[in-house]
Amino acid sequence: MTDGNFIDYIKIYASSGDGGGGSTHLHREKFITKGGPDGGDGGRGGHVILRGNKGMWTLHHLRFLKHTRAEKGGHGSKSRSTGADGEDKYLEVPLGTIVRDVETQEILFEITEHEQEVILCEGGKGGLGNWHFRSATNQTPRYAQPGLPGVEGWFQIELKLLADVGLVGFPNAGKSTLLATITAAKPKIADYAFTTLKPNLGIVDYRNHQSFVMADIPGIIEGASEGKGLGHRFLRHIERNSALLFLIPADSDDIKSEYQILLNELKKHNPELLDKDRLLAISKSDMLDDELKEEIKQELPEGIETIFFSSLGHIGIMELKDKVWQLLNQ
Repeated sequence: MTDGNFIDYIKIYASSGDGGGGSTHLHREKFITKGGPDGGDGGRGGHVILRGNKGMWTLHHLRFLKHTRAEKGGHGSKSRSTGADGEDKYLEVPLGTIVRDVETQEILFEITEHEQEVILCEGGKGGLGNWHFRSATNQTPRYAQPGLPGVEGWFQIELKLLADVGLVGFPNAGKSTLLATITAAKPKIADYAFTTLKPNLGIVDYRNHQSFVMADIPGIIEGASEGKGLGHRFLRHIERNSALLFLIPADSDDIKSEYQILLNELKKHNPELLDKDRLLAISKSDMLDDELKEEIKQELPEGIETIFFSSLGHIGIMELKDKVWQLLNQ
């Protein structure tokens, strides 16, 4: 999938179908000239429904869908026949999709399960036919209810990726290389900042045929919580991860300082992110000998477990998987 195919934010105008009108029909047949009212009810207007699909991970298929409309309900007819319900309009979305009201920014609902269905716009109710309005004093009512109008409006659809563990680090920390090493994902890798412009998901094979999902997300920078760099785009996705794996390269000038900057940006965006389990991994450790490792250990931040590894040298990869698995299942 190309970079341009990952879409995690769209706005659409959705409108449900109007309800069908009730019928004012009066029963007539041979030898029965005054059979009374027999007008049927109108059908319900079609809903606009969002349905979760675990096979999707982008909103690209909705990118050019600016307006979606469900079908109107059919009108009632004679013999108390109810009009047909309008056909519902289904929009398939990835798990982790959030829907907001455009004007108020209120979160209306979230889609987190496969085949979960939520009505975005409810179809209008069909009107009652004249059969319902007959009485002892009004035996031939010549009126019926019109159908109720459908619901319409602008909606903001956002995607927050669902993954077990999210990779947190500055650009060029080695996140994409790690994902490519331990999964079948093929993220773009190069030696410059912001190589990753879109999130990448990979399934990590673990012992005894078990697995977990890892997300490589665009690198964070200082000021990301205010929207600098790819800040908001990064931070929105990491909210969904069960655990956080902080990556800092071994050639960093100050590992403790970098870790603190990353923590601060997460805290500014959403303090609840600091409640997630986390692990610190020192990447590019193939360039370290035992003496340098010991020196670095003296400078590491307190209160977080740390592991050294190298994606290119395949050093400490299994130990890293073990630590992440323990983090997810403790």
